Amino acid sequence: MTDLLADWGSAWIHLLIQPYYYIAVLFVILYFRRQIALERKLVHVKLHSLGSELWRAVWSGAVLGLAVSLLAILLGVTVSGTAVACIWGVSLLLMLIRVRYLCFAYAIGVLGVVQLILTWLPDSLQSGQGGEIVTAILDMDIPALLALAALLHLAEALLARWQGPGLASPLFLDGKRGKVVGGYRLEGFWPLPLFLLIPAGTGAEHLPWQPLLGGGLGLVSLPVLIGFSETTHSRLPARKAAATAGHLLIYSIVLLGLALLAHWWSPLTVLAALAALGLHEGIRLYSGLVEQGSSPLFVHPPSGLKVLAVLPGSPAEELGIAPGEVVLKVNGVALTAAAQLHEALRLNAAYCKLEVQNLEGESKFLQRPIYEGEHHQLGMILAPEPDTGLTAAAKPANILEIITAKTGTHRRAGGTSGGELKRPKPGGKRGTAEM
Repeated sequence: MTDLLADWGSAWIHLLIQPYYYIAVLFVILYFRRQIALERKLVHVKLHSLGSELWRAVWSGAVLGLAVSLLAILLGVTVSGTAVACIWGVSLLLMLIRVRYLCFAYAIGVLGVVQLILTWLPDSLQSGQGGEIVTAILDMDIPALLALAALLHLAEALLARWQGPGLASPLFLDGKRGKVVGGYRLEGFWPLPLFLLIPAGTGAEHLPWQPLLGGGLGLVSLPVLIGFSETTHSRLPARKAAATAGHLLIYSIVLLGLALLAHWWSPLTVLAALAALGLHEGIRLYSGLVEQGSSPLFVHPPSGLKVLAVLPGSPAEELGIAPGEVVLKVNGVALTAAAQLHEALRLNAAYCKLEVQNLEGESKFLQRPIYEGEHHQLGMILAPEPDTGLTAAAKPANILEIITAKTGTHRRAGGTSGGELKRPKPGGKRGTAEM
């Protein structure tokens, strides 16, 4: 027990003195900084807070990291200190191509293919400059690491299901036929502190149980960064998050099965490594095809105004208005154009009455006092007008955009400022909505 506690203490110290966990946290900070900048650019108000989002990512990542570590230890997943550096090195190189490649399934899949190639090359590569890296790659237990990648995607599926809807940011997207539609980007990242076993035969004692994947009694830290990125114009955030979580769950189960088969029969290792890459890309492709073949949800109907998002803590949230619902009437005025909303609210500066069509197509009648300084649209972010001038890119940001906080928005030729919201000054009069 004393040795085990000493190993845990050593692993925690190793986690704190190496740069990988801090790199993961820094990436999360930079990402959420850009997300908030994009929200301010499109809707002139932020829906997320950098401090709260960072805290959520750190504490939930820590909880899931310990859970994954426990499962990995029970399975006998092992990693050496040099292998940790190799995995992170490949991950950072892949990130330079696309940010979504900052995924350990990609890094381990690539290392599995590289390991196969190195077995065909002369043994002299293991000596001289770079020989330590070559030796570390050849000594990697790729099936065990693929099993770890499967466990990480299981954790990712849980986080996408539980926290995905809260991470959604509203977007104005270029739709079909040159029209602008509303949508959401569901994107989140979590730094996970992992503690894994030291490979057996490296001075570590054998475990008191018989693990599936080997391993010795000793621990080493492996900080990882997990995350997902999805864009939708056809589903509510909760439904899109549930679909994404389902895909990730299936992927994790299939990958874990292939990893265990590869452990029992080594010729399957390269197949499992390629599957880690191919199946992950297949999920992305399938999700994109579903979105392309679906009709946009966040567009205004002939009568009424579609709600794209609701500001947290706003009067609209207090009234129970939800994204996807349609505001039919305000103070008795039937709405057929976005510019009418503000004028209808001004008919009674102290009180408002609304008729709203819910997601089931039923009408609900809401009323509430209006207080000075509240949002001029009660905190509702409406779907954009078809000719809105400012739109965001549907694809995820690249690493340069994340570092520099560039929003990636672009002004459409001949577009208007429709759909953009101005944030009123606290205590001031409501300004005219720029719709």
